[in-house]
Amino acid sequence: MSKFSLQGRTALVTGGARGCGLAFARGLAEAGANIAIFDVIPPDEAFASIEKDCSVRTAYYKLVALTILFYTIANPRRVDVSSEESLQAGFKQFQSDFNNALDICVPCAGINRHLPFLEFTYKDHQDLLSINVLGLYFTAQLAAKQMIANGTKHGSIVLVASMASHIAVRSQLCSAYCGTKGAVRSMCPAIAKELAQYNIRVNSVSPGYVRTEMTASFPHLLEGWKSEAMNGRIAEPEDIMGACVFLASDASAYMTGQDIIVDGGVTRW
Repeated sequence: MSKFSLQGRTALVTGGARGCGLAFARGLAEAGANIAIFDVIPPDEAFASIEKDCSVRTAYYKLVALTILFYTIANPRRVDVSSEESLQAGFKQFQSDFNNALDICVPCAGINRHLPFLEFTYKDHQDLLSINVLGLYFTAQLAAKQMIANGTKHGSIVLVASMASHIAVRSQLCSAYCGTKGAVRSMCPAIAKELAQYNIRVNSVSPGYVRTEMTASFPHLLEGWKSEAMNGRIAEPEDIMGACVFLASDASAYMTGQDIIVDGGVTRW
């Protein structure tokens, strides 16, 4: 079990204020990693307990316009992954605060739009691309540069894709979302190939239906989602957490360029 330990390592999670991102942050901290999160909203109250419960260091960075201000919990800095300037400023401050330490990055920030294909606008699609694809890509790039600079021997980037990158989601109108998550899954092996020489592994995790603030917008679809899963329920964020910790740890040391689907069997029947 020592291979699952992240003791002494530092992790960055975007979109870590709530939902799957918060669960990933909690799981990594429980395994021993110090945690920093980037988000555009204040973190859930559960984030405040991670530092004490897990005996690790935590920090939260949040964006107001493009002005970066640091908080621990009481005093956050804000980071918007869709803004190149904000993302770079967030990394600069994070590097300073954590002495350039970084071993694990989980770009989890993402959005969805429930709109018919024939009604999607350029603006709608650009919003998804700017966060789900460009924000994720450049978060991974900046994280990789920081890992290379600090010479980590345990570099792991866990991209957050989706079940929607494997199938058409029958109950939702999310063609653009499926496309952005397909981009995430497709870029994973290519990035992994380039970063292997630096001892940085790159994998992705593809969650299925998860009970989060994003899916809370579709309460009328919940029963249908349950029926699509082999085990008859939708996931809680904690159900996805284990795959992230596994990919971040030395337990998956021989895995790179791979995708793990955690969907209750939806894509398999």
